[in-house]
Amino acid sequence: MEHAIEAAGLVKTFGDTRAVDGVDLAVPGGAVYGFLGPNGAGKTTTIRMLATLLQPDAGTAKVLGHDVVTDADKVRSKVSLTGQFASVDDDLTGVENLVLLGRLLGFGKRQARVRAGELLDAFGLAEAGAKLVKNYSGGMRRRIDIAASIVVAPELMFLDEPTTGLDPRSRNQVWDIVRALVREGTTVLLTTQYLEEADQLADRIAVIDRGRVIAEGTTGELKASVGSGALHVRLTEPARRDDAERILTEALGEPVEFESDPAALVVRVSQPDRVAAALARLPEAGISVAGYSLGQPSLDEVFLALTGHPAEEHETEEVVA
Repeated sequence: MEHAIEAAGLVKTFGDTRAVDGVDLAVPGGAVYGFLGPNGAGKTTTIRMLATLLQPDAGTAKVLGHDVVTDADKVRSKVSLTGQFASVDDDLTGVENLVLLGRLLGFGKRQARVRAGELLDAFGLAEAGAKLVKNYSGGMRRRIDIAASIVVAPELMFLDEPTTGLDPRSRNQVWDIVRALVREGTTVLLTTQYLEEADQLADRIAVIDRGRVIAEGTTGELKASVGSGALHVRLTEPARRDDAERILTEALGEPVEFESDPAALVVRVSQPDRVAAALARLPEAGISVAGYSLGQPSLDEVFLALTGHPAEEHETEEVVA
């Protein structure tokens, strides 16, 4: 499969801070590739190197077949970057922003207006097109920002944490836009610290922590890499939770975790063939089970297993000079 991005040993330091510490990437074309990690993990710095905004201190990278250092102009002509904050002009309307960008990109006046109208319609912003962007909601600002990035449809789009700070409805709207871009042939490199977002959108995911890629694969492969999953048990009588914990720990050989719900227990399962016998021991001890489920681990559990800390844990702020 042809790769839209190929990077080997990328390094970037800022003073004593090694923001990116030997990142390797192979991003296939025509799909969403997730770049998952907590704040300060090195996601944004890596994106800025791949988008030619920063030069690597070591390593190499090619984007759409062009070297990001020696052929930076070619890279820039084929990609777009939408960062964590809106890059459109707050004091212009939605239409004015898109027409201005169209004109800068070589469109005639009429062609720029037609393209602006198409994008506003596609992004559900037609009624807001005449309003100043500074009066847009957070979700509307993210949509107009992404629209601005595809006035000329890019072959590759870098989306750097596009849904940070958005409410669930706005986040779902942005997800729909990302899916539509890929259907039209654009490759998307998506950085996110939201595990659900990576699970929903990405065909493959690279997990980055402290400047290094520590795992890569499909969501299914990553989940399978950390074990068979977890057994969730809900008791009829919360008062029997300690007894249930003792029985499940003995039967499964794994520690039991308590949830905020006093009737719920969770235990990681390394030997699925022991689950049935473990569950059978609960009613034998007079402990009634209201329900149970056994499934794959979540991406949250994958990240915790790989790194030893949650994805949302705040790390040292990433330096992006």
